[in-house]
Amino acid sequence: MKKLNCWEFKKCGREPGGVNVPKEGVCPAATDPILKGVNGGNNSGRVCWIVAGTMCNGEVQGTFAHKFKSCEQCDFYMAVKDEEGEDFVPMEVLRSMLK
Repeated sequence: MKKLNCWEFKKCGREPGGVNVPKEGVCPAATDPILKGVNGGNNSGRVCWIVAGTMCNGEVQGTFAHKFKSCEQCDFYMAVKDEEGEDFVPMEVLRSMLK
């Protein structure tokens, strides 16, 4: 089964060339290469919860510290965690990769 990136799963249209880019801009998770491949994603597409400026419920979210509580409840976050199982990259590892 193909591992979906957040923009494919959520159908937000904020990936490069997406339908919502003119209005809402390109999502940083779709273009930020620093976490490319983590949890099997394209760029930061399977770790969007760690990236500032991603969307949740139609609103652009702020920093990780401000948004993570809602991200933990997100259907995409839970799907990635379930799909990756033991290979799911923990938050502290992700944060260290960003430094």
